[in-house]
Amino acid sequence: MIQNSRLFRPIVQIVLLLLFGLGTAHAARIDHLYRAQVVVSGQGEANRKAGFAICLEDVLVKLSGDPRLIGDPKVAEIAAKAGDLVAGYQYRDRMSGVPIHDEQGSYDRPHDLTVDFDQVKTDAVLEKLGREPWLSQRPPVVVFLDVTPRKGTAFRLVRAGDDRGEADMRVSLAAAAERAGMVIALPVQNTAKSMIQDATDLPGLDAEARNNGGNLALAGRLTWSDEAKGWIADWWMAAEGKNHEWQVRGVGFDEAFRNGMRGAAQILSGNGQPE
Repeated sequence: MIQNSRLFRPIVQIVLLLLFGLGTAHAARIDHLYRAQVVVSGQGEANRKAGFAICLEDVLVKLSGDPRLIGDPKVAEIAAKAGDLVAGYQYRDRMSGVPIHDEQGSYDRPHDLTVDFDQVKTDAVLEKLGREPWLSQRPPVVVFLDVTPRKGTAFRLVRAGDDRGEADMRVSLAAAAERAGMVIALPVQNTAKSMIQDATDLPGLDAEARNNGGNLALAGRLTWSDEAKGWIADWWMAAEGKNHEWQVRGVGFDEAFRNGMRGAAQILSGNGQPE
């Protein structure tokens, strides 16, 4: 059985991605492009095979920068034999140190399954899919995100703070960036005079991104909507002289952040406009 949380990395590693040097984080990313992680129940062969399939799709998307591969029938066909591409894998018991009870044996204990795929074989799979690895230096992106919650005052998400809800968003955003193979940071402090409105804000934000250690800005507006029964996320990015805009509606903020990171990766990898 595959757990609901498909991709998990230790929280400390995730937060380090946001809080510390972007250059240092980028230096170790090539190997990570061929690695993915999923939560599975136990170490049985059936769950391992399913985990390999999920991880391969994640790696193909992260490696190419193209989220259009998600759910592609050709990818699903290849992923069914993902084990042929695996260079190595390892488990980590998420309940390590917790005694096994009679009603909960070792077979169904949740484990982090980390999978490394063979680089040559994986690159060949991408070629068959009409894609190529995005191995050039991935530019560090500073995310300027204005949040209008269901209750309370609107705010800009910054690098540090004591609010628990904002801390959860920081961890979720970093996890989404890791999954997309993006190098990101948040602004050190809120210098905004007004909320982000549209693409006309991008030139100023790009300049501010450089002051925060990045190359360019990803602007976002996250708004809770009772009508949409979830968050509405609007995203803007300027790259190669062109403004890009995309949106997702009625989702949790985890999915909103994945949408933002995948869209930015699609643009920067040269795979076109996010849907």
